[in-house]
Amino acid sequence: MDIENIISRMTVEEKAALVSGTDFMYTNPIPRLEIPSLRMSDGPHGLRIQKEGGDNGVSESEPATSFPTAATTASSWNPENTRRMGEAIAGECRYYGVNTLLGPGVNIKRNPLCGRNFEYFSEDPLLAGRMGAAEVMGVQSKGVGVSVKHFALNNSENFRFMGNSVASEKTMREIYLKPFEYIVKQAHPATVMCAYNQVNGTFCSENKWLLSDVLRNEWDFSGVVMSDWGAVHDRVAGLSAGMDLEMPGDTAICRRWILDGIANGTLPAEDLDKACRNILNWIDRYAKPADPAPVDWDAHHALAGEIAADSAVLLKNNGVLPLSGTEKLHIAGELFENMRYQGAGSSMIHPTKVTTPKDAFDAHGVKSVALEESDTVLVFAGLTDEYESEGCDRENMRLPETHLRLIDTLAESGKRIVVVLFGGSPFEVPFCDKVDAILHMYLPGQNGGTAVYDLLFGLKNPSGKLAETWPMRYEDVPNHETFGKGLNEIYAEGTEVGYRYYNKHNIPVRFPFGFGLSYTTFAHSEWEKNGNVYTQTITNTGDRFGGEVAQLFLDGELKGFQKVYLEPGESKTVTITVEDEPKTAYADEYVVPEEKPRFPVTVESRFTDLNQSFMGRILYNAVLSVVKKQMKQAQKLPEGPERDNAVKGAYFMKRIMDSNSPRSLSMCAGNQMPYNFAQGFAELTNGHLFKGIRCFMAKIKVPKLPKEERNA
Repeated sequence: MDIENIISRMTVEEKAALVSGTDFMYTNPIPRLEIPSLRMSDGPHGLRIQKEGGDNGVSESEPATSFPTAATTASSWNPENTRRMGEAIAGECRYYGVNTLLGPGVNIKRNPLCGRNFEYFSEDPLLAGRMGAAEVMGVQSKGVGVSVKHFALNNSENFRFMGNSVASEKTMREIYLKPFEYIVKQAHPATVMCAYNQVNGTFCSENKWLLSDVLRNEWDFSGVVMSDWGAVHDRVAGLSAGMDLEMPGDTAICRRWILDGIANGTLPAEDLDKACRNILNWIDRYAKPADPAPVDWDAHHALAGEIAADSAVLLKNNGVLPLSGTEKLHIAGELFENMRYQGAGSSMIHPTKVTTPKDAFDAHGVKSVALEESDTVLVFAGLTDEYESEGCDRENMRLPETHLRLIDTLAESGKRIVVVLFGGSPFEVPFCDKVDAILHMYLPGQNGGTAVYDLLFGLKNPSGKLAETWPMRYEDVPNHETFGKGLNEIYAEGTEVGYRYYNKHNIPVRFPFGFGLSYTTFAHSEWEKNGNVYTQTITNTGDRFGGEVAQLFLDGELKGFQKVYLEPGESKTVTITVEDEPKTAYADEYVVPEEKPRFPVTVESRFTDLNQSFMGRILYNAVLSVVKKQMKQAQKLPEGPERDNAVKGAYFMKRIMDSNSPRSLSMCAGNQMPYNFAQGFAELTNGHLFKGIRCFMAKIKVPKLPKEERNA
């Protein structure tokens, strides 16, 4: 593709179309110039690809492998897992004709209540960066692009569409930007997705400091910057700041702003050309047709199980595990049969098949006996989709009360108690001292049941280590009083995130960062230093094959790690080279802005703020009626995975609507809710009846899209 020649031949209308997405997951084709459309798909740990005629929601998607989520794979401390997973996902992308995968998500886990933590790797930037880079390299090695997200400081869900992350440059540079920097420099992702939120008062989609000064000029990023879906505010300011592609597109107002900006000179032509150049380079490299080669779905299912087993964390063991197979087992808990294996939200996958713990136990003839006949009890508990989902933050750090009561009741039986946990985030475990063993699977993907069986019965040895700290209680978390409570999210703890905070202030934790037990034992030699090179010898001193992680901490920070697998009596020497980093003294100050009043509402107000007036409540309920209808339809489906996913999708849409803004909703809904409707919502809510009606009547006029011109 002769890109400079193409740009010179493009009309302004064609350029405005090229920098805007279409049909929710595509770039706009330009038929006159033979520029094809490029297809994208969620999500980071497997494809959520819509069937033809799908609703662009989180149901009705094609079958794909649901791999363990980032919260799980990070606990393996083995980048090879995310690399292999990335290669497999890329194969499925090519099969379905997807050119770019929307992931991985590498935002730092600042607070355990963030509803999307299951989709992120770690509280530590090095671990998050290395695991994310490996996934990027795995996907892109097979000719499929990625979009690393969400850039940047997108660490909570309640106000993610309009919230303002307020942090010092030191905090941003040393913690929150680090994983992105590592991935950009080491793995060269095709695209980066900018987040919804503001950073120090400027929305990410038009934040020149983030997108141009840091990402492009300092880190030498040469790919495409795209918006998160509906994250655009001022399209002209976004182009000037370095945000190339608006997604999902099909917004007349953004094309109108571009055309007017070029006409009146407020948008320099070179800014628009620069964005077109970046997008054309991306299309030229990655817009390939579907690959007819079949996918080995069974092999991918097996790989999902292998990664899940390597990532599971044994949190406690009084010698009851592994099971010998001769125990009289009593099995309890809803997650035994209805395993929670993935998160809820835009990354929710229609799995090719699901192997639950019950499926695996049944396949091996393991039966449950009534309670009094047992000597060992297995309890399957954890966070369900109602408690943890994209779109909202958790209300507390507790497990469901029904799960807690079940564990407490069984613990009183005097039997040996093994708790198998599922969930994408830390939670309080008040039962820790009452049970004999705790095995945490996180969200293990569609073959998690096989991993559970293999680990419980000793076919595999747990080797996962926590990629995040588990506090004793939520009150021990820094800034727990204010997290997710308002538009301004103040990063007052600075760089004291996760283990850095608890270690510095000597606060006891339930399970520390990097913790995980094994069925064997290991001996670590002291670290030996030679310049920037550190070496350590690890020996398996037990009687089982197992994996262990060497973790190098310098001045209280993780500076390197490496996982090794050892036979009994075997030793291996680990070598870690610590990269020199420039000694830059970044500013450690920030300005706390005043909270904006909730009324009168604007197009940027939280959707729930419409409820402050009679007319606003009518509008709010009218929009929510669509979600309620979706929930009713989902609940009428027969029991099974399709119904489960449909119900999860309805819950997700409810949460998204509540946390959305009229502006963001209009930027996502295209022709169904144009921008003038968002303006009308605000005016009517504020009691301005005639202004609101005029907004609804004011049609935004733009030329036909190039693909529509060709069809005409």
